[in-house]
Amino acid sequence: MQRRNFLKTTFLSSAALSAFPLFKSESASVTQQTDAAVFTTSKMKITKIRYYSAPGYNKPLFNQARGIVEVETDGGIIGIGEGGSRDMIEQCAQMLIGEDPFRIEHLWQYVYRGMFYPPGREKLHALGAIEMALWDIKGKALGVPVYDLLGGSTREYVECYATGFRPSNAKTEEERARDCIEAGFRAYRIGPTGGNGEERFDFYEHANKTIDHCKRIDEAVGGSGNWAIDLHTRFDTTEAIKICKALENLEPYFVEDIIRSENPGVYQTIRQMTNVPIAVGEQFGDRWDINELIEKHLIDYTRVTLPNTGGISEFKKIAAMCETHYLGIIPHFTGPLSTAALVHVLGSSSPTRCMIELAGGEPEKPAYFNEDFLDFRNGKIYLNPNPGLGIQFDPEKADFVMEVTTKTTFPHPILTSPDGSIHNW
Repeated sequence: MQRRNFLKTTFLSSAALSAFPLFKSESASVTQQTDAAVFTTSKMKITKIRYYSAPGYNKPLFNQARGIVEVETDGGIIGIGEGGSRDMIEQCAQMLIGEDPFRIEHLWQYVYRGMFYPPGREKLHALGAIEMALWDIKGKALGVPVYDLLGGSTREYVECYATGFRPSNAKTEEERARDCIEAGFRAYRIGPTGGNGEERFDFYEHANKTIDHCKRIDEAVGGSGNWAIDLHTRFDTTEAIKICKALENLEPYFVEDIIRSENPGVYQTIRQMTNVPIAVGEQFGDRWDINELIEKHLIDYTRVTLPNTGGISEFKKIAAMCETHYLGIIPHFTGPLSTAALVHVLGSSSPTRCMIELAGGEPEKPAYFNEDFLDFRNGKIYLNPNPGLGIQFDPEKADFVMEVTTKTTFPHPILTSPDGSIHNW
């Protein structure tokens, strides 16, 4: 008996199917209501994975890389993703040549589990970029936006909040914050005072200055949760809690990264010491980094983002956990393509409260993407109805780095169960 493919079955009418010669039917279902063909795999294979560096991006850090990834198929469809360092992309890409791009979850498990050791956050960043491109391929092949593949739209737009506000010509931050709210943003986000450049950071001094700064911003935007603050894990517990206690009556939208992130369990203590809404997660990766914070109600908002989580599917799973435990989702700002991908995920998730962060208060629109890949208006990003992620990439306007065309010959430890699913070796 032929083993069934384990992907989610998709139904197309016979007329629609004839327009897509890329698919093979493993079974058929005809009823009085619909003439439908059933397919569960594509005929396509991944043939090439290319990596480009983003011109002008000024953070040459392997754990904050913003490369552009092209995944090419023998069906002529190319998917676009964003993230990952060269070495990590190359290692992941070598495992995927010759594979069916439609088996997104299967391939994710294969790359995630296939080297025995759980992947670190840098590898997750690369895996997230490639997985993003696989969703783009599937949406383009089927002629639908990714949010339709994820269950369909649940909201018309995603609200945004701004860290800084470049569109404003105001001289003071209080004026910029006011301009930001008037422009339609849900909140204006600030950081603590001091701590940049060569300046020595005195915790006690800047705790007091940060409290005063928050009071001025709150007054400028008229309260009502129209502002938030990121403490940047900069303070020790004593000063961090002092700030939080002082802000409780001001009711900020959230207070982010109150304490260092290496030990998430510390929030069992922090949660008992303050009533401010707590946001954590920008330094995390997959669901196992943050699941206990969600399940134990130690935070109010997750800050996980793309591609850091390892991809769209993983982010969707984290969003489901947040819905189960009544948490909001406010992803950390990310690259322009990843921002577009976030709109598809958040736009097809539950009506859980969510926002997208825009650094500087405006979306980044690099020359190598089509101008309209993000529909940003009045402090909100609207869903893009074009197939896939709605991205058109011009490789001539980016810097080519490498191309992978052959599958790895290294014997990665893989354990497959009788039903064909991948387990740890």
